[in-house]
Amino acid sequence: MLIAGAGMAGLVAAARARELGLAPRVVEKGTRPGGSMLLSSGVVWRHREWDDFRDECPGGDPGLQRLVWERLDDALDWLESLGAEPVWTETGNPRTIGRRYDPKALTALLAADVELETPLPADAEPPLVLACGGFAARLAAERGLLLRAGPWSDGGALDFASARGAAVSTGMDEFYGRVMPAPPAQIGEEDFVPLAQLYGRWARVYDDEGRELTPKSVAWHESDLAQRIGQRAWYVLDDDGLEHARERVDAAAAAGGTVVDAQHLPFATWPEALVAVHVAAAVTHTIGGLAVDTHARVLDRDGAPLDGLWAAGVDAGGVATGGYASGLAEALVLGLAAAESVAGVY
Repeated sequence: MLIAGAGMAGLVAAARARELGLAPRVVEKGTRPGGSMLLSSGVVWRHREWDDFRDECPGGDPGLQRLVWERLDDALDWLESLGAEPVWTETGNPRTIGRRYDPKALTALLAADVELETPLPADAEPPLVLACGGFAARLAAERGLLLRAGPWSDGGALDFASARGAAVSTGMDEFYGRVMPAPPAQIGEEDFVPLAQLYGRWARVYDDEGRELTPKSVAWHESDLAQRIGQRAWYVLDDDGLEHARERVDAAAAAGGTVVDAQHLPFATWPEALVAVHVAAAVTHTIGGLAVDTHARVLDRDGAPLDGLWAAGVDAGGVATGGYASGLAEALVLGLAAAESVAGVY
């Protein structure tokens, strides 16, 4: 059994496979294990109510959504049976249920016998689990966006499976992302969480030409704003908005981002506007990907499983189409499902 990718999905699949008596080989093209999970806040969550999941991600595959929603709680217990210790046992969001883990500790716990700087072999033989992190780097480069993920998430698994007849899911043009300070801000991987400009619901949004982009409403996760603003925009705040955003605005300025008096913008806003922050969208992970079934088997263009090929994490697409759901939850549940399907236990 070969597992390509040593992020959350690949490491989980390997750990579960070992429990089931298999001897997985894990290859990782990057220089470290952990994938984009290592760069995240470590919160693994699901929607509290099933209907909310469907309402917030209306284009997603209901079967995959149900799998994640029903299995996540037990999957978190399984993770902790291995020794994972939650930092928080609640998400702090009334819409969601889940736990937060320290990404470094979780990576250290799960990353056993990973072959680093080893790409997916072009002639890889089944059984093969694709867990390479989607195509965030490719999408960001194509659209001129920032990347808020591991640089190795370049779509290699998508290309590998597509060349073998795999179908793709819905949501291929969508991504989950965050609004970040625009260049010349200096943003390292360790800044992906603290520098996220998560106050868009209290801002008015303008493009660089001064056209207002402010939507009628903003989703609680604000990923919709990231997709809306594209390469560059301005978040403009009045006194009330700044009360909600001050810490993040100060962080943007400290990182070298452009934070100016709103009245000095080259376009008119409104008299009470105080501060403007130049921002840019950053891709965290893609929403679309390979079409899979609830056993994480990659499907062909007729909807039948391809022999010996599985996908987990955001290499598998279509769970959150039209909205946002936890990529780590998808990785955990589909990583387990892939290992169990390879072992014939489901």
